[in-house]
Amino acid sequence: SCLNVGSPTGVGPYYENHGYQPENFYPLQPPAAPGAYPAYPAQYYPSPVPQYVPTVLTHASTPAIHQQPNPPSGTVRTSRTKRALCVTFALGAILAAVVLAAILLWRFLDKCSGSGVECGSSGTCISASNWCDGISHCPSGEDENRCVRLYGPNFILQVYSAPRNSWHPVCWDNWRESYAWAACGDMGYKQSFYSSQGVVDDSGATSFLKLNTSVGSTDLYKRLFHSTTCSSKTVVSLRCIECGVTSSMTHQSRIVGGESAAGPWPWQVSLHVQGVHVCGGSIITPQWIVTAAHCVEEPLSSPWYWTAFAGILKQSSMVYGSGHQVEKVISHPNYDSKTKNNDVALMKLQAPLTFNDRVSPVCLPNPGLMLEPTQTCWISGWGATQEKGKTSNELNAAKVPLIETWICNNRYIYNDLVTPTMICAGYLEGNIDSCQGDSGGPLVTLKSSVWWLIGDTSWGSGCAKVNRPGVYGNMTVFTDWIYQQMRVIS
Repeated sequence: SCLNVGSPTGVGPYYENHGYQPENFYPLQPPAAPGAYPAYPAQYYPSPVPQYVPTVLTHASTPAIHQQPNPPSGTVRTSRTKRALCVTFALGAILAAVVLAAILLWRFLDKCSGSGVECGSSGTCISASNWCDGISHCPSGEDENRCVRLYGPNFILQVYSAPRNSWHPVCWDNWRESYAWAACGDMGYKQSFYSSQGVVDDSGATSFLKLNTSVGSTDLYKRLFHSTTCSSKTVVSLRCIECGVTSSMTHQSRIVGGESAAGPWPWQVSLHVQGVHVCGGSIITPQWIVTAAHCVEEPLSSPWYWTAFAGILKQSSMVYGSGHQVEKVISHPNYDSKTKNNDVALMKLQAPLTFNDRVSPVCLPNPGLMLEPTQTCWISGWGATQEKGKTSNELNAAKVPLIETWICNNRYIYNDLVTPTMICAGYLEGNIDSCQGDSGGPLVTLKSSVWWLIGDTSWGSGCAKVNRPGVYGNMTVFTDWIYQQMRVIS
């Protein structure tokens, strides 16, 4: 997972990037709530060998005791002073009440009527019929976000119907490639379309959206209408990008306790700061990379610090000039640095990557992609091959099974620290795990001959320890947010 540091209590050390503190569990005592340290020291780059730099109190520190100073001897508060203070506090309370009442009144008056829908935080109201009609009516375009999605392992195209409050597959009848380009664009795949075909619907839908060719408008949404029949008996399967393909399907190595990856993982990138590998990431489009939010915390939130290396297996081969500069860094707005909730971030490259056998994207998981409770997955990265070890020169990989959340939240494992935005993977007996320097890298699985990005390396306790598996950001929770960022950011 990431680098390991201890909580202020000394119980339940928590993964953080580029800083290490040995684990010191009390016998049979569950981990305490995470107390993550800032990821980096005061300078703007880590040392070549990860160093632990304590910047807050540790369990061995003696906390400073702050006491209110006693008033100077002879100082007496008179009744006049007390009355003045009382009047001041009373006026302050009245003013606060007036402000609160004004805010509540504004919100009450600004609520939409029963026939309208509110546009997010702006308070603007629009008709429900204007949602997902292909035209932005809300100030920030909220009415057109997440109106199209790909469902299940067969990439079935579904469109959201606001009046019915449900998703429906699109019948293959009268389908054209121009509609495919439009749908992909609405998901954030700008100027990107790979293929579309008719497939048998396996989503259990009882009604479909069909294309009305007699409608004058060429807009996809305005041509769609509801139908309980689909004469072709097939629905649209849409691929916006050729993702999840690798030239080698035999990966037999590991990160901790193993050897180099037998074959390339073409979506894996190494993210550098001033010539030093800091985190991993995953390619999802020619210009977008998924990584962990904790990798880009201050002071490394600026894109100018970062360089991405793709298609190179050895760190020693990543030299100046062969990397790709980062243009934008976007952390999840609800990321919590203490709990590592919503630990995901996006990087947009200044120039698009050129895809080949060594550089290609992994697929974001579609809703309806059913995984087994112990689904076999793979992790990869240049992290340490043993706890406290140095970053690896060669890209390593390991096979790890998913672990059900209720197991990981056992009081003797992670004691309810694993939230719905996280997933566990690894072995409770230890031996194989992510480690320092693997942060932000991919957790992938192979299903229906496609590689899917299931998680990003987030945190854990130690490396490959008993009852301390790796914890990863749950990518299935983040796909909507990722598509939205890709769609609205030029």
